[in-house]
Amino acid sequence: MFVKDYAVQTAKKVLIRYPKTAVRFFQYLGQFRQVKKATGNRFPVQWKDAYPCLSDALKFTPFDQHYTYHPAWAARKLAQIKPHEHVDISSILSFSSIVSAFVPVKFYDYRPAQLNLNNFSSAFADLLRLPFDNDAIESLSCMHTIEHIGLGRYGDPLDATGDLKAIAELKRVLKPGGNLLFVTPVGKPVIQFNAHRVYSFEQIAEYFHPLVLKEFSLVPDTGGLIENADPNMVAQQQYGCGCFWFTKE
Repeated sequence: MFVKDYAVQTAKKVLIRYPKTAVRFFQYLGQFRQVKKATGNRFPVQWKDAYPCLSDALKFTPFDQHYTYHPAWAARKLAQIKPHEHVDISSILSFSSIVSAFVPVKFYDYRPAQLNLNNFSSAFADLLRLPFDNDAIESLSCMHTIEHIGLGRYGDPLDATGDLKAIAELKRVLKPGGNLLFVTPVGKPVIQFNAHRVYSFEQIAEYFHPLVLKEFSLVPDTGGLIENADPNMVAQQQYGCGCFWFTKE
């Protein structure tokens, strides 16, 4: 009785939420059972095991524009820089985990990652008080992180100038001649509490002075990656993704 009731409830949920694709699901299920009979009985096909996936039959693979393009941009910069070691501060974890296959990476975060890989290590760090000496890090990244500092989203204390303090720390620890890959939302300046801040190009350029901007690339609202983008484009964005390559003289 339980299996039958579960099957009925599953069918109802599928029909209500995805009425058009649900029809295809049931058609495919019937066709698959016929194919299964003709090709052997390797697996049972029962209602209690139903797991309808109704939104994946797409023409193109969907992806998050910001979080696909910016790590891809940064990885290409590291391939160009060829550092002996790289330090990442709180960027998306998949970036460090993949890059560590080619470059030893030390990943620091307010919430350390319990990830076991060769060439990869992780430890706690507070961006407002980085555990490094002045002018210590030759290759550094901090991507899609600064915009959150001080908003309390990740359990950090509220601090209206937390982002500026964190930027000061990145500048402090970067070694002369070193490289910093920095990524943040760009467009019309706004705080969307408690998610993130959106910065203008001019704000970022001012906050990171006297570092030298070697490259600026942009993921605009319309998507795609524009390498060596015109900074004037930023003012036309609502939530673009600015990719900044800074060096320290």
